[in-house]
Amino acid sequence: QAADSKREQFRRYLEKSGVLDTLTKVLVALYEEPEKPNSALDFLKHHLGISAPENPEIEALRLEVAEMKEKYEAVLEENKKLKTKVKVY
Repeated sequence: QAADSKREQFRRYLEKSGVLDTLTKVLVALYEEPEKPNSALDFLKHHLGISAPENPEIEALRLEVAEMKEKYEAVLEENKKLKTKVKVY
């Protein structure tokens, strides 16, 4: 009986937090797929937003993009200051 109570509490927790609803929606989407994917698990991961382990090349590109954004912001700021200096708008 205590185990049933714990299960019920856990079920209510999952329901309250939206987990049951989200899982149901993803499983329904899989069910309604006209052509079932080779990997149901990959389908679930994709639809739940779980990504595969990061590729080192992707991480390097993310860092490069972040650096480029910083440089771009610095150039914009410098451009703004120079325009103010020469009074060009």
